[in-house]
Amino acid sequence: MHHDTILIELGAVILALGLLGALSLRFSISPIPLYLLAGLAFGAGGVLPLTTSTEFISAGAEIGVILLLFTLGLEYTAPELVGTLRSSAPAGLIDLVLNAAPGVAAALILGWGPVAAVAMGGITYVTSSGITAKILSDLGWLGNRETPVVLSLLVFEDLMMALYLPILTALLAGVGLLGGTATLAIAAATISAILLVALRFGHIVERFVASDSDEVLLLKVLGLTVLVAGVAELLQVSAAVGAFLVGIALSGPLAHTARELLTPLRDLFAAVFFVFFGLQTDPRALPPVLGVAALLALAGIVSKMATGWIAARRAGVAITGRIRAGAALLPHGEFNIVIAGLAVAAGTNAKLGPLAAAYVLILAILGPLAARAAEPLARLYLRKRKRPATT
Repeated sequence: MHHDTILIELGAVILALGLLGALSLRFSISPIPLYLLAGLAFGAGGVLPLTTSTEFISAGAEIGVILLLFTLGLEYTAPELVGTLRSSAPAGLIDLVLNAAPGVAAALILGWGPVAAVAMGGITYVTSSGITAKILSDLGWLGNRETPVVLSLLVFEDLMMALYLPILTALLAGVGLLGGTATLAIAAATISAILLVALRFGHIVERFVASDSDEVLLLKVLGLTVLVAGVAELLQVSAAVGAFLVGIALSGPLAHTARELLTPLRDLFAAVFFVFFGLQTDPRALPPVLGVAALLALAGIVSKMATGWIAARRAGVAITGRIRAGAALLPHGEFNIVIAGLAVAAGTNAKLGPLAAAYVLILAILGPLAARAAEPLARLYLRKRKRPATT
């Protein structure tokens, strides 16, 4: 009976996603906001809560983020990544300062204390790699000049998370900054090791996964990606970073074939990820914190648009590309909820979780919509300046 219920729930969820996807195509909008709202409807406090399939959906959501970042990694080689990270370090630091500041300020103004301020700074800082990856793919922006800038900022943020999460965990446990030193060292060593393999031994990885059979290649690539992501997460590094670095280790015809084979799986599990994000939020806890969340979201829109504009301008990207870069950085998602969950579990403040959820939901919904509107806004801006629109 339990088994039958799981199948019914999963079938209903996947069918609903298909219908919502068809609706988004009909009106030429991103399906992401619809998927998020579906998660709210299926979650606790929603109109039709799921009862037996949430664990499966949780695992599927993790796989969705992993595949999104892996396929992004396939777009770039290891030397390109290292070069881009070096050139984007100043923009990455600007991103950190501009976008962590609103969260830190909000927690201190609300009287939640310094530890909650550190947690809120992380919540307002980091962009959702999963949602942004989906936006870049859906809107056909992967080949644009600003896309390497956006991706380098995402990777910079994920690497910062690999350093930030051990420190936050130590602070929440009350052991101070020094208590997280060992975990921080392990995280840094893990990133370095995976990046070294991608840079120096990518050809060996390619030979290992290569196969004339599409079935065998799919299983090898998927298994290796999930395995490395899992090991990275076990060692306190983002699973997304591990998956991204596996992607850049592959190149040439093998990368093209792997992308074609994994795209249907990526799209399925990415949709599951967005639903799961909505499942984590109880709609009844949102109204009391919506005012503060809206103010934080407004600050986030301004700071992320400024970050994208500055970073793209440094790379010589024209005005339209700068606006697209800023819009692509707006969504918040997986990391933000993880940070909030850690803080709430540690008893930091009961209101921090709903505030973070409302903030993230606002930007997760507005982000894809803003990305869709980025080019029309850029054309309007350029017309007002009497300058021809360029990309």
